[in-house]
Amino acid sequence: MKKTEAAVQRCKTMSTLQKILGGKWKLEILYYIAFCDIRRFGALRRQLGEITESSLTKQLRELEADGFLIRQDFNEIPPRVEYALSDLGKSFMDVMSYMKAWGERHFPEEATQLDPFEHRNKV
Repeated sequence: MKKTEAAVQRCKTMSTLQKILGGKWKLEILYYIAFCDIRRFGALRRQLGEITESSLTKQLRELEADGFLIRQDFNEIPPRVEYALSDLGKSFMDVMSYMKAWGERHFPEEATQLDPFEHRNKV
């Protein structure tokens, strides 16, 4: 049985999005920068917990290269670098908000678990 051309043709838009945002930590990184105002490397690393320094560096560089983040180096000692959403990154936040709301609706057990960041803000 031959597959039709339409059946084997990939959706280039979804393929591109998967390539750009498919990293293990990228969605969480974008979430914390956008909605929790976590902008510094060390704070992101503490928030993510299990991520290695090299993995966080790689994910941040890729998000910057793909146009989702802007990196600001203050050229200070000790080094101070902060990340912010670019216009492209900001334009993705409506999608991110919808994804979070969808997840809370369809995975309520995970949504009711304590978010360590929210707990720290209440202390």
